Amino acid sequence: MKRPPRLVLDTNCVLSALVFAQGGLAPLRLAWQQARCESLVSKATIGELIRVLAYPKFRLSPDEQQELLADYLPYCTVVTIPARPPKTPACRDPFDVPFLQLAIAGKADYLVTGDQDLLSLEKAASCSIVTPAQFLGVLAPAPR
Repeated sequence: MKRPPRLVLDTNCVLSALVFAQGGLAPLRLAWQQARCESLVSKATIGELIRVLAYPKFRLSPDEQQELLADYLPYCTVVTIPARPPKTPACRDPFDVPFLQLAIAGKADYLVTGDQDLLSLEKAASCSIVTPAQFLGVLAPAPR
């Protein structure tokens, strides 16, 4: 049996899949829950997710934030970024660097993002940088 693809999901993709349960990225949430993909996280990317879940615009109580994290983190593989982080392609947005480092250190097959700054690095990256729709298109269908 082929192993599921290893991927790095940017924070917006994780948020969309978690917060908007009926939204377009709901299949992504099912995919990680059914182990049809292996989502990689690092201390930095988890920290970013926790920070963003607390934004006032989401109106999530601390309990709701914890519940959403519990719907994601147990399905993830934690990757430790080495003390000397891997060299990444030059990136305009410094907040994108931890996702690139995670993709390299975790030997990801895909970095899934809607961020144009990251998508523009596809040619220089160590893995495929794709939109959520592109990734869902290549993901094996859910078992019946």
